[in-house]
Amino acid sequence: MEISAVVITFNEEKRLEPALKSLAEIVSEIVIVDSFSTDDTLKVARKYAACVYERAWTGYADQKNYANKLASCPWILSLDADERLSPELTEELGELRRTEPDCAGFSIPRKAYYLGRWIRHSGWFPDRCVRLFRRDWASWEGDFVAERLAVNGPVVELRGPIHHFAFPTIGAHAARVNNFSGLAAQKLYARKKKARLPRLLFLPTLRCLQTYFLKLGVLDGFPGLVIACLDGYGEFLRSAKLRSIWKKGERIEPLSY
Repeated sequence: MEISAVVITFNEEKRLEPALKSLAEIVSEIVIVDSFSTDDTLKVARKYAACVYERAWTGYADQKNYANKLASCPWILSLDADERLSPELTEELGELRRTEPDCAGFSIPRKAYYLGRWIRHSGWFPDRCVRLFRRDWASWEGDFVAERLAVNGPVVELRGPIHHFAFPTIGAHAARVNNFSGLAAQKLYARKKKARLPRLLFLPTLRCLQTYFLKLGVLDGFPGLVIACLDGYGEFLRSAKLRSIWKKGERIEPLSY
């Protein structure tokens, strides 16, 4: 099987190189679509990819679908700039390349590194998602928060994980929670959902406890506690912003990269 790696970027000069290095031995080409970065992202990209394009940001799903159309191989491996292939996954993909699989895609677990340790619980692992798929049998969907890949055909599970390095600090994590809560509120508003006072009062606490105890965040040490608290914080912000939209007609701006 011939594989094109597809990566979308914006101001990723500090995180992009490890991602591209991890792809070098596995894929036939690397396609990068950048949203007019103002740092040295393009300089890093051109060290590893012959196919580098610039395009104004249109949202995660649309940007990734555009990038997929630029790929020349029948199979696409979608990777974010803050991710990289683990050695186990690299070996597994190397074996897979010598075959022609009879499926539409492969789901891959993601393992996050956060606050100095690998997170194995807290609802963050295995976090399976389809990242290797036939180009003509799948497309990204989603207008608000998290894009998802719609696959037309059977999906097979791989064992090796993608390593994820999303949040270098608690502040970066909290900022992301704040950004996504606004888009989540907009999505709920579009569905005519309301934020009643009981939701504001009780749901954030329940969400925190669920992450920490039911999802075993307690086993992830201090990072697990932070994740649980920020899960509760995100739930509160989502409900509060939804209530604000209904009361004031407040508009939530589209999420930037």
